[in-house]
Amino acid sequence: MTIREWLRQASSEFADAMIPSAGLDAEIILAHTLRKNRTWLHAHVDDVIDPRFVDIANARAELRLERVPVAYIIGHKEFYGRRFHVTPDTLIPRPETEPLIDIVKDHVASHPQTRQLVDVGTGSGCIGITAKLECPNLHVTLTDTSKQALAIASKNADMHNIEARLLESDLLAQYPLKADIIVANLPYVDREWPTPPELDQEPALALYADAHGLAMIQRLLDEAPRSMAPNAILILEADTRQSRSIIRYAQAHGYHHAETRGLAMVFSRLIS
Repeated sequence: MTIREWLRQASSEFADAMIPSAGLDAEIILAHTLRKNRTWLHAHVDDVIDPRFVDIANARAELRLERVPVAYIIGHKEFYGRRFHVTPDTLIPRPETEPLIDIVKDHVASHPQTRQLVDVGTGSGCIGITAKLECPNLHVTLTDTSKQALAIASKNADMHNIEARLLESDLLAQYPLKADIIVANLPYVDREWPTPPELDQEPALALYADAHGLAMIQRLLDEAPRSMAPNAILILEADTRQSRSIIRYAQAHGYHHAETRGLAMVFSRLIS
């Protein structure tokens, strides 16, 4: 079987199964199996694939047909232009989360004294690690309740050669410092929302929250003041359908809503 033939077959099967980005998913799976990039595939479409690799690629395609996300099949995902290890113990990094990094960079540029950042519910560590890579003067703490997620975050920190404190903590309960930046992509999916089948493969504890998806965010807003340094900011990700409720809750609890950028909301304290 040639590369062209395998891609055509897999793409067709994915499309028949109503899988979005069928052609792209097929290319990613085959490129990962052959340890090549997609550009190489396009230049070698008439090459014959070693039968051993056909078997491996077919097995991975079967997982995709079972709606296992591609990131879990190949074991990594790009975030802010860098590769991060992921497993079913961690959420898959998403492009919609990248504006949180832009906000961190902007804040550090305008407040050069900023030093302490804590990434609450870090998962794979992609937010905190990327913040450190983009702003090397930051001292970064990665917190999560999941030992398995922290193990992946540690692996990613090592891969990117950065120093970060890893802390098993329920939100900020065990965090001992005063943070200049608190950043959090907490569970915020309402269980009543329709979701794609791929989401069933990701850790439910990192996705869903009570109170229409707001419970964890409201808890963090309640807890954060005691961990915020003067002039600190809190950056949250949430669905745009929740923005008004979150802003109202935050304002009622002594926060100023500084800005919303995509799915990211930025708050500072009115009461120190």
